Amino acid sequence: MNWLANLAQQRTPWVLLALTAFTFEVVALFFQYQMGLEPCIMCIYQRTAMLGLLLAGIIGAINPTNRVIRVTALLSWAVASIWGYLIAREHIEMQTTTDPFAFSCEFEPNFPVPLHEWIPQFFAATGDCGNIDWQFAGLSMPAWMEVIFAAFTLVLISVVASRLIIKKSL
Repeated sequence: MNWLANLAQQRTPWVLLALTAFTFEVVALFFQYQMGLEPCIMCIYQRTAMLGLLLAGIIGAINPTNRVIRVTALLSWAVASIWGYLIAREHIEMQTTTDPFAFSCEFEPNFPVPLHEWIPQFFAATGDCGNIDWQFAGLSMPAWMEVIFAAFTLVLISVVASRLIIKKSL
């Protein structure tokens, strides 16, 4: 348990978080540009949440022994992983609902700045939220993203809980 509590103060786990999130971003672009799977607005939001995890890893890697930086990185990790999970959950509901009027998919991302216009190759939503164009082991893309974001969240909870129990601080 002490080993787990000390992870947040080491650079390597933060770099690993950033590299894992970066890998998922590359995979998303592969699915889009090599496999021809068009991302919907919910996919773009999940992609943005993954960017939040990438950013959390970069922030934490800057100076993990600094409490302000570490707490900022942990909070960023929490927001990104939980938000990503909730978006994936909503996306699954959109895909599995039998009521066609229950959910509607926006046409443009609702970002504070027009990222979909500045970087359309990454942030433009061209797909339909209700389509299930890909499955693996019986799970659709948002179902896998729900699993992935849940895993990120569980790791975060484990690290934070161990720090609070062992170290009595973040």
